[in-house]
Amino acid sequence: MTTPVLELNNIHKAYGDLEVLKGVSLKANKGDVIALIGSSGSGKSTLIRCANLLEQPQQGDILFQGEAIQFKGQGHDRQPSDAAQVRHLRTHLSMVFQQFNLWSHLSVLENVIEAPITVQGRPRDEAIAEAQALLDKVGIGDKGDRYPAELSGGQQQRAAIARGLAMQPTAMLFDEPTSALDPELEAEVVRVIQALAKEGTTMIIVTHDMKLARDVANHLIFLHQGVIEEQGPPADVLDHPKSERLQKFLSATKA
Repeated sequence: MTTPVLELNNIHKAYGDLEVLKGVSLKANKGDVIALIGSSGSGKSTLIRCANLLEQPQQGDILFQGEAIQFKGQGHDRQPSDAAQVRHLRTHLSMVFQQFNLWSHLSVLENVIEAPITVQGRPRDEAIAEAQALLDKVGIGDKGDRYPAELSGGQQQRAAIARGLAMQPTAMLFDEPTSALDPELEAEVVRVIQALAKEGTTMIIVTHDMKLARDVANHLIFLHQGVIEEQGPPADVLDHPKSERLQKFLSATKA
């Protein structure tokens, strides 16, 4: 059997008394594209942030390439116990955020080369050559000397994707990558994500865009109030929703 790239088992997460995730599990094999959909507050972004330990789950297991992340403490005091494991996980799970999170004082090219040089210790010339190739790949090869504020939102998000890819990650995590963009700029980013999917990039995508979920994902998960309400192939889930909650959610997205 193939070892999954990422496995989340029975993940629980609460903020004080507010329980956001109530035992969620997912498994991403190499080449899988998993789309997470659901209403605001359903736990989608929290789940993906738990996947690379930006948030600490109070219960449940996280396995990266078959290796379980070690934790110490209980409940709200639970923390990863091995800093090297956390570094390894984050180095190989690149995350692209809704608000781009580019460094404003660095040029686009400098944004892309920063982590490969400082975290991975790669030679600067090599990092620059790869960064330029990645900027070309996402369609902004002529913007390397610009600063983030000089770019459109769609260009900034494509720069953020190039920055994530520069780490040569095992998988990519996307947290609402298009929700801050207007439709025209959204289409630019969607094309890049579609191209990555065709190349076999393993991805987990939190999205409000049902067309993106249908077109690029091979597995779709509908979260509702911190649990998985439905999951399966996107066409099955979107065209033949079984639960009343999913039917209502899909009706609202079409309104």
